[in-house]
Amino acid sequence: MSYMMKSILVAAFTSLICSITMQAQGIEFFHGTWSEGLAKAKAEDKLIFVDAFASWCGPCKRMASQTFTHQKAGEFYNSNFVCMKFDMEKAENAEFAGKYPVGSYPTLMFIDADGKIVYKGVGFQEVDPLIEMGKKAMGKASKAQDYEKGYAEGNRDPKFLYEYVRALNRNGQPSLKITNEYLNTQSDLSTEFNLRFILEGAVEADSRVFDLLVKNKAKIIALVGEEPVKTRSELACRNTVSKATEFKNDALLKEAKDKMKAAFPERGAAFASEVDMRYYATTKDVKNFLKSAQAYRKNEVKNNSAQLHELTISLIRAFPDDKKVMDQAEKWAKDAAENGGLAEYYMTLAGIYKLKGEKDKARATAKKAIEVIGEKDNGLKAKIDNFINTLG
Repeated sequence: MSYMMKSILVAAFTSLICSITMQAQGIEFFHGTWSEGLAKAKAEDKLIFVDAFASWCGPCKRMASQTFTHQKAGEFYNSNFVCMKFDMEKAENAEFAGKYPVGSYPTLMFIDADGKIVYKGVGFQEVDPLIEMGKKAMGKASKAQDYEKGYAEGNRDPKFLYEYVRALNRNGQPSLKITNEYLNTQSDLSTEFNLRFILEGAVEADSRVFDLLVKNKAKIIALVGEEPVKTRSELACRNTVSKATEFKNDALLKEAKDKMKAAFPERGAAFASEVDMRYYATTKDVKNFLKSAQAYRKNEVKNNSAQLHELTISLIRAFPDDKKVMDQAEKWAKDAAENGGLAEYYMTLAGIYKLKGEKDKARATAKKAIEVIGEKDNGLKAKIDNFINTLG
């Protein structure tokens, strides 16, 4: 089988798996009232992302089942927005629909905590365009340009600089220069304000600011709680991993892993194996990729069937042509299917058999997926039947 043909098969079968996923790993929608959503957005200093849809709309259904359930979409939108959805033709949503009328479905709105539309898009979106849309909305809502003007005019008020750094961080722009400039003027870094500044400014693990975060971790946790410190630490380490991946820099990768271990030792091993796996997938290092995937299974996934299924998909996407990787994927897919018992897990295993040219096993496993469904979902059965038909 040619590389191009195998790539097509990989894309086709992973698309099928996404379409039959029963446990969504994607965008988490807030189910409160509109006023509660506005209050939540204000409290969390976020925009509200609204999916304005209609129950009969085909593209709306496709986005709900294919785009919103994607892990990549979930990671971006759950971190940056309060996400809500409204069926614009239901009576209980009449007030919202009256205030924010739409001309077509789906309409995707980004609204600030004061109820003002910041950005709007229309129509079905794949995952990457949806993320780009979110980034544009965040850019339009950002006050970074206003702070930049004040900074250029000489404003060095500590609160102003702190808000400037926050605005840069929300907009995904570099902020370390401003943070370092401020901290270098301080003789006492243990004040409440300075500890908060360190937490906000620690955006890269390969930085003095991150070292200050680790050094003052106990004090900052006492101030804001453990979760914000853990979240910021991991974000900073992932940002450094991204740089390591971009420049194929093993030393930078090691630094990111060491810093994560220093910040939260209990998270160190799982973080290291996870980022190693992603790094070696990008650098096409099959041997180290498989080694790190096995470590990730041991340290993080263990016997969690849902996570094992996701890990299996990662193996298939990374190296569908490597026999050792595919053999490992087959073993883990079997474990996930037998222990988790979901149709999607059996279909992943069926897809692996198809990629390996074992059509009889693929057919038998797909039929097992249908047995698991029982009488629950005829639409899902039809999709699996289509897969079986592709086997000839």
